[in-house]
Amino acid sequence: MRHLPPPPPDFRARLAALPPDPRTAWEGLAALAAHALSPLQTNALDAALIARFPTPPAFAAAAPLRLALLGSATTEHLAPGLRVAALRRGIPLALWSPDYGQYQAALEGPDPALAEFAPQVALFALDAHHLAQEAAGGGSVAALLDRLAALWARARALGAVVIQQAALPVAPPLLGANEHRLAESPAAFLAAFNAALRARADAEGAHVLALDAEAALAGLGAWYNPTYWHLAKQEIAPAAAPAYGELVGRLLGAIRGRSAKCLVLDLDNTLWGGVIGDDGMEGIVLGQGSAGGEAYVALQRYARGLAGRGVILAVCSKNDEAVAREPFARHPDMVLREGDIACFVANWGPKPDNLRRIAQELNIGLDSLVFLDDNPMERDLVRRELPMVAVPETSDDPEQSIAALVSGGYFETLSITEEDRERTALYAGNRAREALREQTTDLAGYLRGLEMRLVWRGFDAVGMARIVQLINKSNQFNLTTRRYTEEDVRAVMADPAAFGLQLRLLDRFGDNGVIAIVIGRVDAEGDCDIDTWLMSCRVLGRQVEPTTLNLLAARAAARGAKRLVGRYVPTKKNGMVKDHYAKLGFTMVGETPDGGSRAVLELAGFQPAETFIEVVEG
Repeated sequence: MRHLPPPPPDFRARLAALPPDPRTAWEGLAALAAHALSPLQTNALDAALIARFPTPPAFAAAAPLRLALLGSATTEHLAPGLRVAALRRGIPLALWSPDYGQYQAALEGPDPALAEFAPQVALFALDAHHLAQEAAGGGSVAALLDRLAALWARARALGAVVIQQAALPVAPPLLGANEHRLAESPAAFLAAFNAALRARADAEGAHVLALDAEAALAGLGAWYNPTYWHLAKQEIAPAAAPAYGELVGRLLGAIRGRSAKCLVLDLDNTLWGGVIGDDGMEGIVLGQGSAGGEAYVALQRYARGLAGRGVILAVCSKNDEAVAREPFARHPDMVLREGDIACFVANWGPKPDNLRRIAQELNIGLDSLVFLDDNPMERDLVRRELPMVAVPETSDDPEQSIAALVSGGYFETLSITEEDRERTALYAGNRAREALREQTTDLAGYLRGLEMRLVWRGFDAVGMARIVQLINKSNQFNLTTRRYTEEDVRAVMADPAAFGLQLRLLDRFGDNGVIAIVIGRVDAEGDCDIDTWLMSCRVLGRQVEPTTLNLLAARAAARGAKRLVGRYVPTKKNGMVKDHYAKLGFTMVGETPDGGSRAVLELAGFQPAETFIEVVEG
């Protein structure tokens, strides 16, 4: 876990001095979890966590998550690393495991305890020895995957997202470098299983825990010790348990929509070697001719690759802006250009202030930022002032920066959508829209000049990935913050009383992508419950809200609804929509003890709002 800073010297003392107040104690535990803890420290932190919170607290930033750990061998030693890795992401984690080796019976029963636990995630932690038994019995990879797929389906029927662990390559080769030519060998079987697993998981809607890839990077010895296997049937060595938890934690964060959105880059000694203001264009280290220069090019290529799959890039540098921009425009070996940067901030102000500015300009939360800086003092300052910003532990070695970003898994995601691939262009369009706003003297003229169209469709398989992604990533403009898996979305599509809307906004500057999701359910009395209403914050202030209400009212009325019923469920992030329904003309009819509210709108007297947005079905 090279991306995390070392633990404080007084780690044990801080654990012992946790305050009695539960919220403060939780924050203290989470702060300690944000370090590269040893296995002993991980276990100690977990013991303190369980002692203070035997059940996951409901007041944390994220709702508790229930994970069923379905192993074929010993898994008890993995639990502390799993809970600490989840805590590192602000997620309170509850674990359930069957008796030793009884994962299949627990699902096929099903075990009443498992059904009562109602797992939200099912992690199939099946050891390689267990999987390779198929080869010993003359079976095939296809037959094994068929059986696993049937078990995945049982887990999904319980409401769980499925994660299948890839096999560690623990079997010694019998043939050698060309082991694949001896198909019946355990080593060849496990390699074939891992090769086929990805495609089958994609087809079945499961996700893969890539232990084989991690073993290839770190070496099998970092993960597996045959002595522990023979003594205690621990396939994951105890020393690797925290790393295992971190690998799973990255997937849990992605499932919960807690992946970061933006990589913020320092410049001097981060994107190039040297100081542009002192060394000039000809003096910075970048490009062919030196190992260091080529390494900085590799880092820029990696950053650009992240941008190509949907990560926003920003710059935060202590520099004169004109000087800082010069290499992007003129240096022949720069991979990144100004068009790749969605927000460029270079001045002499404190970096925490500039990070706040970047988050505000991009209209994303501070917890969506990952800040890469070679300077340890700047990293420490940001960690202290903005603990919600992820700050990888790195140096002025660009190769270490790449390794830290990979190790952190900050941008872990479960799928890629067209909106992801076009995100840089989307933000370029936003800059053009802001330029139009500044040139227009009145709001109506600005909105009219955008020439907007709202294109809507019901939920469908084509938009599935983006629907699930938006539901699980949207936190600020989200009335209920309910999270939906792909199976949940399919259930909406199959429910005759429900309807789902996906809304795409286009204007003269381009396609904003799918920017809103609405789910409604009409009951026998004619009430349409607005189960979910969420929007991307980048389109706020463009009349999308009233236009969406016009569409929602029409679709609900077409299904026999007499009124709309909206709910606001407060979280730490969605305070901006507290008065959403009141502003749209709903009648507020009740408040909840947690600060939430309920609102209704009678459709009989509803008059659609006039907006500058054309609504079309597409």
